[in-house]
Amino acid sequence: MNLALGVFGSYKEKNKKDPYRYVTLRERPELKDTAADWFHEKWGVPRAAYLECMEAYLSQETEYGWYLCLDGDKIIGGMGVIENDFHDRKDLTPNVCAVYTEEEYRGRGIAGKLLDMVVEDMRSKGISPLYLVTDHVGFYEKYGWEFLCMVQGDGEPDMTRMYIHR
Repeated sequence: MNLALGVFGSYKEKNKKDPYRYVTLRERPELKDTAADWFHEKWGVPRAAYLECMEAYLSQETEYGWYLCLDGDKIIGGMGVIENDFHDRKDLTPNVCAVYTEEEYRGRGIAGKLLDMVVEDMRSKGISPLYLVTDHVGFYEKYGWEFLCMVQGDGEPDMTRMYIHR
């Protein structure tokens, strides 16, 4: 049995009562273009950059994945894992990136469940620790993330918080 499928089976089992579906892009590859558009709309990073990362994941060139929360077929939350999330600490890798939940769905635990899913999936593949850059304080700590250091974002005037999940 594929270990990743076993991990997602247990993840889904724990979240049976949740009205939303949590999937990897490998589980729903037909959402690649929609997901690339959705992330581009949220973050302004070129669509082509998302597509490149997603295609590498789908073709199994990398295990750094893309994770979505769906309400029906509508993407309402998502995040990815990439080598570096536009900061100067190239040694702190891989990075959870593009964390976003649609405003009307916030406060329902969606981002937290996606974060747990990412950590569980990466750990099942022997990938740990994970890193994450954010300006938020107090949110990620609830899900086992610890403040690590300040990093300089590419083209950013101010330093940004770097978190680690061990």
